[in-house]
Amino acid sequence: MNIQAMMKQAQQLQKDMTRAKNEIDETTYTGKSSFVTVTMKGTKEVTSVKIDSEELTKEDIEMLEDMLVVAINDANKQIDADVDSKLGKYTKGMPGLF
Repeated sequence: MNIQAMMKQAQQLQKDMTRAKNEIDETTYTGKSSFVTVTMKGTKEVTSVKIDSEELTKEDIEMLEDMLVVAINDANKQIDADVDSKLGKYTKGMPGLF
């Protein structure tokens, strides 16, 4: 394989990776824990937090804090799984590229 063909292949790979990353960034992920729902962008920016207040009492504040952590981590795991699924073939196990 000559250098020109390798460069063309590398450019196509870069376009494919960029397209996949943009798709992930534009996807909305929803993490849930009991009466807490967290919505995030693929960039891991939290866009909304919903709390079913009918279920909530003042004594539930500590539990609510824990549920927020669980819901956010759930959404983050979904994003990470999508990144691994869509970009893992490009990074071949090199963590931290995206």
